[in-house]
Amino acid sequence: MRILIVEDEESLAQNIQRILLNENYKAECVYNGTDGLEQALTEEYDLIILDVMLPGKDGFEIIRTLRREGLDVPVIMLTARSQVEDKVRGLDEGADDYLTKPFAVPELLARVRSLLRRKSEVSTSVMQLGALELDTAARQARFNGQAVMLTPKEYAILEFLFYNKNRVVSRLSIAEHVWGDQMDLFTMTNFVDVHIKNLRKKLGDAAAYVQTVRGLGYMLKEPT
Repeated sequence: MRILIVEDEESLAQNIQRILLNENYKAECVYNGTDGLEQALTEEYDLIILDVMLPGKDGFEIIRTLRREGLDVPVIMLTARSQVEDKVRGLDEGADDYLTKPFAVPELLARVRSLLRRKSEVSTSVMQLGALELDTAARQARFNGQAVMLTPKEYAILEFLFYNKNRVVSRLSIAEHVWGDQMDLFTMTNFVDVHIKNLRKKLGDAAAYVQTVRGLGYMLKEPT
């Protein structure tokens, strides 16, 4: 997943970039609105994190131009402003979400994951990796055309891995996605491992698709 960060506060932009890189996203920084708009129009991104107050062109002008040009890339707007009017304006211009600075890292990552997940859902209801399929409309997994019966939590884990296929996701990321506010940091890591073990049992011959990346987490990848 490729993410563009348009933020004139360089230290903040680089911190966001570092956070995203640690989560195995591809992230690039641009520090003014003029270059940000050009980059967004000429390169292909899965998500844009866009500051409102920028030199050259502000965030409102950028999002307005992107939508006028027919680009439906998800956009999270960032600003130090907290007035409701600014949030409403950003959303009316075509932003998908809004974060007020300062913000917590888990909140930013949760919103990034949510928008990337939503984008995938819009593009297709069936995701495929080799002989393994996931039908998000029917909420059903299939391997070689045969249905795999999963519990809701096992399905949610597999779905999250599919949205991030060929990319390592941490146990914490899986836990945040599947359990949300019910997550207990002290027990959740082992809990995720137990659910992954059960998921692999249900997948049978397809268990090799769910790969452990030691010290980092899990990755859904077609076995070689």
